[in-house]
Amino acid sequence: MGTNTLNKLIEDFSQLPLEDKEYAIDVIKKQLIEAKRDAIAKRAKESMTNLKKGLVKKGTVKDLYKDLEGD
Repeated sequence: MGTNTLNKLIEDFSQLPLEDKEYAIDVIKKQLIEAKRDAIAKRAKESMTNLKKGLVKKGTVKDLYKDLEGD
């Protein structure tokens, strides 16, 4: 979204009655939650794909430290 579009959105929002502002905020919050949920699901799917391809290392915390020390 461009700066001009965002500025217009903010300007239009400020003109709304209080009840409409509250409703708009509620809708935006729900959309943000859904977007975050979608991003987490996408990342989980990528992680599972990488695990199935053998691109992910598994082990204990001790194994992790050993691996980090080896770099």
